[in-house]
Amino acid sequence: MAKEDLLLLDFWASPFCMRVKVALAEKGVDYESKQEENLLGGKSELLLKSNPIYQKVPVLLDNGKPLSESTIIVSYIDEKWPSPPLLPACAYGRSQARFWADYIDKKLFDATCSIWRSTGAAVEASKKEFIEVLKVLEEALGEKDFFGGETFGFADIMAIPITSWFYASEKFGNFTVEAECPKLSAWIKRSMQRESVAKVLPDPEKVYEFVVMFRKMLGIE
Repeated sequence: MAKEDLLLLDFWASPFCMRVKVALAEKGVDYESKQEENLLGGKSELLLKSNPIYQKVPVLLDNGKPLSESTIIVSYIDEKWPSPPLLPACAYGRSQARFWADYIDKKLFDATCSIWRSTGAAVEASKKEFIEVLKVLEEALGEKDFFGGETFGFADIMAIPITSWFYASEKFGNFTVEAECPKLSAWIKRSMQRESVAKVLPDPEKVYEFVVMFRKMLGIE
């Protein structure tokens, strides 16, 4: 596929954009990325036109046809380029992957961000909630290498980009994910060994610097 056929409206720090990039890398599909540099201030005309409802990244334009919302985009990628599959072969396995993807969507990023968005005593409460979410995921992972078993797949792609924000939460919450959830930490390290993940996820230190800047913009001290 020619790169110009597939355009991703992107923002480097967005874990939701990272999901799309990891999925495309897993499929070996080439694409062009357009950074929404003014994401925190203004938004490009192409973004507003392509996603008029939510007006946010990621947006994947396939031959000019826009797709929005990362989970929907990753599902589209899996259907359009079926090999290698991101979802298990059996119906039950697929339903479980979608369940955990939904849990991750509803819980993980908000819990991650709540720590650095908090001040004072609220930080401890946010940290406790975040660790509880991580422990639920750790229990779901169990002794498996990945959420779907031996194969890196759909639920892993939903979760792994958000881990690039963990360092910022650890810094503001004064704890480490490895100490609290060693099995989940081991899963992060295994996932980071994949080329599709390692090439996409930014340096956590860079994300931390972005969070520090964002806190100042929000007036959080």
